[in-house]
Amino acid sequence: MAESVRRNIPLLPLRGLLVFPTMVLHLDVGRKKSVEALEHAMIDDHYILLAAQKEISIDEPIETDIYQIGTYAKVKQMLKLPNGTIRVLVEGLQRAKIEKYVANDAFIEVEMCTLPEDDEDNATENKALMRNVLQLFEQYIKLSKKVSAETLASVSDIAEPGRLADVIASHLPLKIVEKQQLLETTSVKERLLQVIDVLNNEKEVIGLEKKIGQRVKKSMERTQKEYYLREQMKAIQKELGDKEGKTGEVASLREQIDEANMPENVEEKALKELERYEKMPASSAESSVLRNYLDWLIQLPWVKETEDILDVNRAERILDEDHYGLEKVKERVIEYLAVQQLTKELKGPILCLAGPPGVGKTSLARSVARALNREFVRISLGGVRDEAEIRGHRRTYVGAMPGRIIQGMKKAGSVNPVFLLDEIDKMANDFRGDPAAALLEVLDPEQNHTFSDHYIEEPYDLSKVMFITTANNIMTIPGPLLDRMEIIQIAGYTEVEKQRIALDYLLPKQMKEHGLTKGTFQVKEEAILKVIRYYTREAGVRSLERQMATLCRKGAKMLVSGKKKRVVVTQNTIETMLGKKRFRYGLAEEQDQVGAATGLAYTTAGGDTLSIEVSVVPGKGKLILTGKLGDVMKESAQAAFSYIRSRSKELDIDPSFHEKNDIHIHVPEGATPKDGPSAGITMATALISALTGRVVKKEVGMTGEITLRGRVLPIGGLKEKSMSAHRAGLTTIIIPKENEKDLEDIPKSVREDLNYILVDHLDQVLKHALGEKK
Repeated sequence: MAESVRRNIPLLPLRGLLVFPTMVLHLDVGRKKSVEALEHAMIDDHYILLAAQKEISIDEPIETDIYQIGTYAKVKQMLKLPNGTIRVLVEGLQRAKIEKYVANDAFIEVEMCTLPEDDEDNATENKALMRNVLQLFEQYIKLSKKVSAETLASVSDIAEPGRLADVIASHLPLKIVEKQQLLETTSVKERLLQVIDVLNNEKEVIGLEKKIGQRVKKSMERTQKEYYLREQMKAIQKELGDKEGKTGEVASLREQIDEANMPENVEEKALKELERYEKMPASSAESSVLRNYLDWLIQLPWVKETEDILDVNRAERILDEDHYGLEKVKERVIEYLAVQQLTKELKGPILCLAGPPGVGKTSLARSVARALNREFVRISLGGVRDEAEIRGHRRTYVGAMPGRIIQGMKKAGSVNPVFLLDEIDKMANDFRGDPAAALLEVLDPEQNHTFSDHYIEEPYDLSKVMFITTANNIMTIPGPLLDRMEIIQIAGYTEVEKQRIALDYLLPKQMKEHGLTKGTFQVKEEAILKVIRYYTREAGVRSLERQMATLCRKGAKMLVSGKKKRVVVTQNTIETMLGKKRFRYGLAEEQDQVGAATGLAYTTAGGDTLSIEVSVVPGKGKLILTGKLGDVMKESAQAAFSYIRSRSKELDIDPSFHEKNDIHIHVPEGATPKDGPSAGITMATALISALTGRVVKKEVGMTGEITLRGRVLPIGGLKEKSMSAHRAGLTTIIIPKENEKDLEDIPKSVREDLNYILVDHLDQVLKHALGEKK
């Protein structure tokens, strides 16, 4: 047993290297503190402590970065190289333990004591273990061929068991952690047993490597050399129990790609990605991303399309079955079918169904798909504010997927579906991009045959898709997007149409849902008319359907409770079932008024009537405007006021009226925002009536923009305004002369009940709207 040494000594930390006792080897030293430690050792007595670092990457190690057990060594030789590093020859002497670190700025200095080997082990047992170690080491050398035969000869001559274990360990491909474990083992017997374990493991690994290599070699006889790695992976998977690895899956994917009939460039991309997928380990994160991408390419319809049934009469019958009225839309679909029948190659049109809620825009699109015998897909764009919702995310992002357009095409399963983009007017934009701008490519017939989705990355043909969009207010749709669509306005329904819809569509549907039959439940036509007039106020029929559902529920309750065997709803029983009347039918003034005129307004929910009141009181000439009016409407009031001042003599008004009086213009329902120029002539008429004392005829409604010279300019939404006037019980409508062309869009039943007066100047308006002085 060697003598125990305790002393202060320079420490040389080693990176990626460990020196066992009795080992002699060269080291290259370049770090400043390490060089200082060596130079101090050479000046002193040539002794130094060698200890391994826990992490190779640390350049300036501290106490916690260095293992506590190292090797007490002697520096045999030191040589300075031209590049500034020092090459030293060291000889390991004994295991040593760092007791504590000594403060030293120049180099690392420690107090250490050497660790004597445990010699109390059984000598006979150690001898047996040495023989076992040598035998295993010999087998390892023969199998690995990484250690020379001369090494075996030199190792065989070693008589000390501890030294034998250390020398063999230094020749084995072990990690620093494993070598450190051997260095820290002072028991010779334990060290020999550890070396035996390592040799047995290495022997098994080399045997398995050879087995894999042989299997790979056999399967490579008919393949190229570069196929080697793939086959080796297959052999490893086979050894692990995965008999086929990815082979079966890849073959299946390749077959699906062939069957998908992709365009040449897309198929080429898919096969290229498949090759990458095949080479990639299953545990790789990118492997699942690639697989998902391939699935999308395979499942997208590239050529599959449904055959259109180009029967104009059949399509007309289906559209009439599903919807009452809406002649303009139906006519447009029939026209498309007729042209398709003649050309066979017409690109899908982009129709925009614009109108108030509840008029049947969405269900109409579904009927169009049924009439054409096409697949139907619907996506809602309400609240969409991210461009990626349309174009998809790039595959580099976690959880990336295609945009809604490509998702819809996959869902449709054909290249020519009817694709409904619902609520296109309710898109927004923010820092994530402008989805409306992304839709430009989708809805442009000149561009959409090469639509680009960020996820798919290859152009996709949307030219055969029939896009239908819906909107409540086309004013909020960006101009470039609106330009790509064919606008079809759906104004709403007349009372007669609503009555017909309720009888033929809504009531039968609700009766079926509530388990009622014609034998047990009936609603009279006059009762439905009363519901329309006094319990709903809308352009569409949603509220009407809810009221029909209420009647059905009440009827079902009566039948189930046994109160009645058959329920008949008449106009006299409506109030008992639905409660008190909610609305006043006919909003026209009950008598002629001074300073109050009825205007017609256009809203996103259809048309409405607007009462405009003017009050003239003594004051200093202020013009007061109330009723939550928008800027345009305020400007219309100013224009009317200025016109009246400029024509005060002709209108028989005191020229100084604006100096002595305050004029207050109010539009009731003050909580509702109002804007637009079409109330110009209504404000002017009410103002002149208040200043002259002449009454405004109660049956007259009006709409039109006014200029400072009294000209009446055209307005929009005449159809909706006419229907609101008809609903309110007005009989005479004053409209701008330039709107004469819009009269043909108004339903015949409404047009016949109203007397339209066409005007181009305010004088004509006053002639028909004002009566005698009160």
